[in-house]
Amino acid sequence: MTEASLLAKKEDAIGWLIFNNPDHKNAVTYEMWAAVPRAVADLVADSTVRVVVVRGGGEQTFVSGADISQFESKRSSPDAVADYNTKLAEATVALARLPKPTIGMIRGYCIGGGLAIASMCDLRIATADARFGIPAAKLGLGYAYDGIKRLVDLVGPSFTKEIFFTGRQFDANEALAMGLINRAVPPADLETYTREYATRIAENAPLTITATKVSVDAAVTEIGGKDLRAVHDAIAACNRSDDYQEGRRAFLEKRRPQFKGR
Repeated sequence: MTEASLLAKKEDAIGWLIFNNPDHKNAVTYEMWAAVPRAVADLVADSTVRVVVVRGGGEQTFVSGADISQFESKRSSPDAVADYNTKLAEATVALARLPKPTIGMIRGYCIGGGLAIASMCDLRIATADARFGIPAAKLGLGYAYDGIKRLVDLVGPSFTKEIFFTGRQFDANEALAMGLINRAVPPADLETYTREYATRIAENAPLTITATKVSVDAAVTEIGGKDLRAVHDAIAACNRSDDYQEGRRAFLEKRRPQFKGR
């Protein structure tokens, strides 16, 4: 049996965040939730990492949800529930606010908490045989507003209601039609396709990507929570950057730009 763990590794400009519990379909344990903020902080602090790919361990499943087998020991009292929810909230904030572009590399089941993790990514690339769903209505669970809001931003209110009302599983074609995923690819091509996609993003100007991410996030934020100062600052940072000068020169010289993120 493989010990459940959260793995973080770096390969050139790509950082990998791996929910590694393949013996249990990558169900997320309490310890894995607790490790997310530290792993994210490490990837954010490394300037050589331009893109972060989130995936499940092994070759069968993205993430099948929280590890319910732990609930008896980790959620058996009000204090334990509060502690578990704190760790979950801290992990959610770290993933949702990760400032670098993120790609969810989805193979197989992406269910419940797995779909929540995928929805925190900027882009989602899935295998053609992937399965998606949130069975909260079959368990009597109330779903947090932030998670609902992220799905509404992705697929709209009607599809969000369908996902929750039915509790059923959706295939990759339905997920693609909803806008839940960006691409569906043959299973054998998933990792190669995702690496190439991440590399293409990593070759572009980091400050422009940051400004775009900040602007899009502000666009889908409710009026009272918008941080337009951060948007303006991010755009101004692009316009005064060395990368902007490099981009212009490379265009005129008909060569590939070499961006440094400054």
